[in-house]
Amino acid sequence: MISNNIKIFSQNVWKNNLIMNTILKVKANFDIVFIQEPSWSTICSIPSSRNCEEEFLVSVVNYSNWLTFAEAKNDYPRVVIYINIRLFSLFFTLQRHHYYRDILLVSFFNNNDVFWLMNVYSNSSHLALKYLKNTEGYIRNLLIMTRDFNICDSLWDSLFSHYSSISDDLIIITDSFNLELPISTNQVPTRYSNNMNDSNLVINLIFLCSGSSELDNHLIYPN
Repeated sequence: MISNNIKIFSQNVWKNNLIMNTILKVKANFDIVFIQEPSWSTICSIPSSRNCEEEFLVSVVNYSNWLTFAEAKNDYPRVVIYINIRLFSLFFTLQRHHYYRDILLVSFFNNNDVFWLMNVYSNSSHLALKYLKNTEGYIRNLLIMTRDFNICDSLWDSLFSHYSSISDDLIIITDSFNLELPISTNQVPTRYSNNMNDSNLVINLIFLCSGSSELDNHLIYPN
């Protein structure tokens, strides 16, 4: 395994560049940062080989001390992964095929083996989960799958009294990847409502490689 001190941070930034910039500056002691719903913006205009007019280069926030992994597609995916450059020697690579726009899969090498990280944004229609369920394939050595699954369920929220059938699909998917849901060291909501009449929710989840001793706990930061 790469390290027993690896630090991973994950957050939905709601297309807010200020939050993204703050995370990448303040969380510089982290090794890996998973972002959901990043802000895509025009960086500059570039010459085009296809027409006489210039094209616009659109990207997410970039920092020199972070390796940025994102797919700059026309529909602007809602997931991005940042890898601290101190892990550069592990040869991180973006998997560009076979996965849905809001599923980002990154591989890296360690001790002559390949390991994987997966960042997921599954909307209220659960499109990313449906894609994973309907796509045959097995990823060996998937270390972590996180984060926005938009499923309220008593399985992971003790204050929520109902069961969601879509949870079955999520558990089937994580079992196929040999992942399990760890218990956080603090039980707090992962999404806080702006409306006082609505309940706070636990809908952002982290699934870790079963039996992992290196990635055996996580902390949820209050909003």
